[in-house]
Amino acid sequence: MLKRYFPILEWSREYNRETLTSDLIAAVIVTIMLIPQSLAYALIAGLPPEVGLYASIAPLVIYAIFGTSRALAVGPVAVASLLTAATAGQVAQQGTPEYLAAAIALAFLSGLMLTVMGIFRLGFLANFLSHPVIAGFITASAIIIAAGQFKNLTGVPVQGHNLREQIHSFVTNLDKFNVITAAIGAGATAFLYWSRRKVKPLLKSLGLGEKLADTGSRMAPILSIAVTTGLVWFFGLDQAGVAVVGDIPNKLPELALPDFKPDLWMELAVPALLISIVGYVETVSVAQTLAAKRRQRIDPDQELIGLGTANIGSALSGGFPVTGGFSRSVVNFEAGAQTPAAGAFTAVGIALATVFLTPLLFFLPKATLGATILVAVLSLIDFKVIRHTWHYSRADFAAMAATILLTLLVGVEAGIVSGVALSLFLHLQRTSKPHYAIVGRVPGTEHFRNILRHDVETDPQTLSIRIDESLYFPNARFIEDTINDALAANPAIRNVVLMCPAVNVIDTSALESLEALNARLKDEGIRLHMSEVKGPVMDRLERSDFLNKLTGNIYLSQNDAFEDLREKSPTPTPVAAA
Repeated sequence: MLKRYFPILEWSREYNRETLTSDLIAAVIVTIMLIPQSLAYALIAGLPPEVGLYASIAPLVIYAIFGTSRALAVGPVAVASLLTAATAGQVAQQGTPEYLAAAIALAFLSGLMLTVMGIFRLGFLANFLSHPVIAGFITASAIIIAAGQFKNLTGVPVQGHNLREQIHSFVTNLDKFNVITAAIGAGATAFLYWSRRKVKPLLKSLGLGEKLADTGSRMAPILSIAVTTGLVWFFGLDQAGVAVVGDIPNKLPELALPDFKPDLWMELAVPALLISIVGYVETVSVAQTLAAKRRQRIDPDQELIGLGTANIGSALSGGFPVTGGFSRSVVNFEAGAQTPAAGAFTAVGIALATVFLTPLLFFLPKATLGATILVAVLSLIDFKVIRHTWHYSRADFAAMAATILLTLLVGVEAGIVSGVALSLFLHLQRTSKPHYAIVGRVPGTEHFRNILRHDVETDPQTLSIRIDESLYFPNARFIEDTINDALAANPAIRNVVLMCPAVNVIDTSALESLEALNARLKDEGIRLHMSEVKGPVMDRLERSDFLNKLTGNIYLSQNDAFEDLREKSPTPTPVAAA
């Protein structure tokens, strides 16, 4: 029981000097990457830069205790930061103590929800976010985040929680365009984009090994920060209108409880749930992908607890919602992290940077952080997924398109709620009219296929119909009506066989519908049979009196039903495929 809730007790038994070395190397690399990211994502959330650092200390240590992924790196991420800004902005003015209190309370409430879900093993709730909805939401969020960075990249004030408001704000404030800020932003963006693609191959061509070249490429954001900070300081560009980070407290966060105002919690409840589920889906996806590469496993329900307690720790230390980041987790994995201890070592590195390096960041231009964000989020925009979804499933594309459009035009909450609602609606609509097929036997075999697709043989007095969906309340009447229509079209039918290889559940509504169908067929002199019924379904049917009233038989296979019923009927009739 202890190992289940405290995975550290499992992996720490195998910890040795070699593992320690690998974790320390990975921690150094991730720390270098996480410092500028933490500052940048705090800006997305509308919070002081140091809050991003605070959110990168306690959560990493706590996840190392409760998390099951060996390579996942927890911390601030772009989408969670955007959701935080959108939510906190509804309850307080950005830059006020109330705004910060709302962000901290959001992290605490989100963490509490995730932890409770983990304790009660409710990870399945995340399945209600389909992949097309998540992909559409992340793409739209990335566009909103990128558009929001034009404030830092050009000096033009950009406000609003959707793309429409941001464009309007940018256009109406174009007179505040700052040429020097734009030059710094454009230069930093170009350098970071170039370094992502070219630095690693360049270093490898100079003779450096794979790991050293990879580490060197990760240094690009630090180099851009150092160069642009030096330029602003040397030329006094802050006096020319270039926005800088300014004073960052060089101290560790103080532990404190969040604000427990009931009205505030009620207002944050739904957004906190959205942040929880979106963050959990992203975290589990990354964790499972990395675990599979090393043939390891994660516990999705324990990941709820790990992520939940990490968010609670973030709130108690003055941070905002965190989740498992894809880019930093991949870096952590590729750098050789062997256990979650690498995250704890990263937290130590961030803490040391917070205490000793923050005074050096006074002249850091926000344009550089804006460039860091822009380059990071552009990789989240995936038009290939949109095109693929359009070609594969128009229903899924409808959910994705609704998510993207409403996120861009209304806001992040409206986008994801509408995407989930439309996905559920389309699922109910699809299952309310399940696929079915009238089947016959392929000559010379025991296989039964759709009479419209294959040349098969059938019994003229037997209707064999395969149901390709579980039977439950939305589709109970549909199956009954379908059989009635087939019988009306062929008065010679004396047997109806329900072929059930795909039926996993028959709920109470469907059972009542089958009972009514059985009684109606009995009155018409037609027997109802079933074949290939799964064990769990039979177990439930045996708890009712349906089997006692059933006019026909339960057959182990469809071929058994075909052979048995045709003995009492004329010779099977060949049927050509349509």
